[in-house]
Amino acid sequence: MKSLRLLQHKNLAGAILIGISLMLAGITTFAQQGAMSPYQGEQDGVSAGGNWMQFRSEDKMTGAKKVRFELQANNYFKQDPDYKPRIELVCKDGKYDYADFDPGARLGRPDYPGFWGQPKMEVMVRADSDHDHKGWNWIRGRYLSMDKGTIRAALGAQVFNVEIRTRTGFAIAEFSPAGANLDEVRHACDLSPHKL
Repeated sequence: MKSLRLLQHKNLAGAILIGISLMLAGITTFAQQGAMSPYQGEQDGVSAGGNWMQFRSEDKMTGAKKVRFELQANNYFKQDPDYKPRIELVCKDGKYDYADFDPGARLGRPDYPGFWGQPKMEVMVRADSDHDHKGWNWIRGRYLSMDKGTIRAALGAQVFNVEIRTRTGFAIAEFSPAGANLDEVRHACDLSPHKL
């Protein structure tokens, strides 16, 4: 009789462990394939290949179809260990609109004014074995507006790094952009990969 009760307890414990394992596997699968959108009116994200996520929305006033691709860095900056730097590529009605680099940390002061007087910051960018210095528009000390050529280089790279100056010194965001669904990006943005 005691052995029968012991066997029932073992079966119950085994069933509970299997249930917990299945629940954790489901959570892990969602984390790899989807992401919740932080913006109102934007659908939750789906994988766009590799580490890229894709979010869709529609402009409530114009009806323009908007697609936002997001790539998070592999590392954090020490100023905010809870928010990874990220690249956001935004396209409207099948055309490239803009791309931003969000460091997740307060930027240092801009380096120089642009042609129209807008503040700019010089950054160093690495795409695989190529590197270059770029002047990106400094937006309210929180974002840098990337140029179209650099985002095209990121789409085709295995390794993509961005060095910026934050308020506490220089920092490097390290990305792994390989594996993006380039057909989807081409369809949503009319963009294709290109060398730096």
